[in-house]
Amino acid sequence: MLIGAHVSPAGGLAKAVERGVERGCRAIQIFNQSPRMWRPTRYGEEDFAAFTAAKLDSSIEAVMIHAVYLLNCASEDEEIRAKSVASLVHSLRVGEAIGAHCVVLHPGSALRGDVDAAIERAGWAIQEALDMTDHCPLHLENTAGAGGTLGRSFEELAALIEAAGGGRRLGICLDSCHLLASGYDIRTADGLEATLEECDRVVGLDRLGSLHFNDSQTPLHSNRDRHANIGQGELGEEGCMAFLSEPRFEGLPLVMETPGPDKRGTTAAEVRYAFELRERGLAARGI
Repeated sequence: MLIGAHVSPAGGLAKAVERGVERGCRAIQIFNQSPRMWRPTRYGEEDFAAFTAAKLDSSIEAVMIHAVYLLNCASEDEEIRAKSVASLVHSLRVGEAIGAHCVVLHPGSALRGDVDAAIERAGWAIQEALDMTDHCPLHLENTAGAGGTLGRSFEELAALIEAAGGGRRLGICLDSCHLLASGYDIRTADGLEATLEECDRVVGLDRLGSLHFNDSQTPLHSNRDRHANIGQGELGEEGCMAFLSEPRFEGLPLVMETPGPDKRGTTAAEVRYAFELRERGLAARGI
């Protein structure tokens, strides 16, 4: 398991690698542009070369890009959908240029509209973005379910993949906080096992390509996306240890998006704590 954190690329793409190394990461996740603006950051070949050189000389083994939160591939507004496709294409092209493991996408929101129709719109937009790019994988992230967000269940993730053409570049990213908030009880190893068995039946674990690791401020079935520092929320240490030591997650990048003690993001201490919890979880499983 490649444990790491979401880090900032402020000051240049290579700075993200530096920040990941400072935190003791084996994987990092970045935004390829400001998460609050549609305007893309225009990186050039020098930026990509510097990033690649920094990564080769580091402990970082996998890089994930998170598409910005403004995207709504399921929007009924044609202009918003067009902007979403353009932004997603940019993310995938940056991913291709830096050899990213994947781009992670929140599939979109139906708001108060028809969910099936929203899935069809999102699928069309996602497939268009994939058709305009070459090889970077795209992982659809499960959601907590508030505000009509798509992907709150494995059934919705499977429907989105089918609507987007079902190609092999499409995968899923499972977020521990979102799983709990949307009703999957992963607070124990047994609960996590049952959840993954359901995921395998409905989506297929061969589609699972990346992980977000966050504790949850809100309880099971809350449908509220509120990240907590690991071990300090509803998952608790037992749930966190179960997630970190799950054998079917071996080899996958696992990125923390926790607030940290000062609300400035995941710290080196929390990355170390995740490694410690993983070792304790493996010992408890007899691995």
